[in-house]
Amino acid sequence: MPVSPAQIRAVLEEKREALSTFNQTFKDDLDRYRKAWQSLTQEPFAKTAKRLSKSGIGAHLLENFDAVGKGVIATQHHWANREDSLEWVKAQLAGVTTFAVDGSQIFPSKDVSLPVALIQIGWFENPHTPDGQYTKDIALDVLTPDDLRVNHQGEPVDRRVNIRRFEMEVERLVGYMQTCQCPDRTLVLFDGSLVVTFADAFDPESQAAYVNAMVKLLATSQQCRVPLVGFIDTSYARDLTTLLQHYDPQVKAVETIHDAQVLKKLMSWGDRTPLLHCDREGILDKYGDQQDQVIFTYLQTTRDRPPARLELPRWLWEAGLAETVINWVKAEVIVGSGYPYAIETADQTAVLQAPDRQLFYRILQDWADREKLNVQFSRKLVSKLRRR
Repeated sequence: MPVSPAQIRAVLEEKREALSTFNQTFKDDLDRYRKAWQSLTQEPFAKTAKRLSKSGIGAHLLENFDAVGKGVIATQHHWANREDSLEWVKAQLAGVTTFAVDGSQIFPSKDVSLPVALIQIGWFENPHTPDGQYTKDIALDVLTPDDLRVNHQGEPVDRRVNIRRFEMEVERLVGYMQTCQCPDRTLVLFDGSLVVTFADAFDPESQAAYVNAMVKLLATSQQCRVPLVGFIDTSYARDLTTLLQHYDPQVKAVETIHDAQVLKKLMSWGDRTPLLHCDREGILDKYGDQQDQVIFTYLQTTRDRPPARLELPRWLWEAGLAETVINWVKAEVIVGSGYPYAIETADQTAVLQAPDRQLFYRILQDWADREKLNVQFSRKLVSKLRRR
């Protein structure tokens, strides 16, 4: 039976008090965090940085507060219309090459007796030259039963696919940076966090795969001096909130509150927080000499959603390039209407849709028949392959 709207409304009414209490408590907690952040950024920078210098407190202060007002660095860029903003974009990105990679996958299917997976990565390179030339391309890999370790009890097969996709994306970014001809006029965009906290929940071998790939990416950016930015559109990080708990004893830990929620009401489009050094406990302990090399800021890239999180290698700050690189990202999100255009285009290049899945299995079936392999396909899948 379909769900009953009347019953839903009745239950919500019955539990109105509990929901309202939670909402008010949440708003009060958010307000305490917000006030603490504004208070912290109004204090003398050197004194506060020294007081908040112990390890494992979420974040350390990095960029001074000279330009900070009400907790954020207000944007200096204002335009009367979109045409004016695009003129600024053109000036910022002229001769700057942006490069991004994304990936997609077809997981092993129960409709096929042979456990195989397909991974495709796609990339987009835009040198922003007057002729408007750009490059889009793909690379793929097929994972065999050995690659997927299908006989290893308790090891999720899908995780092996995700790890290989991650490795392929990072390998492509690393290879690009290693052959980059104009590193000082290049921006490499990674779609996600440079701190692979999600891997904390995995087995040691899976953790090592993610950590090794990310450490390689950070080290290559540092060695080749190619600017790198990890862009997180919807961030649930709690580095700043953890810092505030150490700054003000009155601010209690609230697991449901994250940094972007605290900052949202303080920011207008183009505003950002001062840069902070990421000091999150957990997976960073496995980063070796890259453990203290990730810095971050929150940048307001839309008018109505929480800010995006930008993560950068620390060498960009030390080289005095952070502001330039952040402006390049701003330009990218203007073109992409709130999301970096290069990442968006790489995603469109890489994505595998239903027709691609059918094509993959049709080719696999033909190949298996030619090679006289005993690969069984379900009747349902065979029917689809014949019809399409």
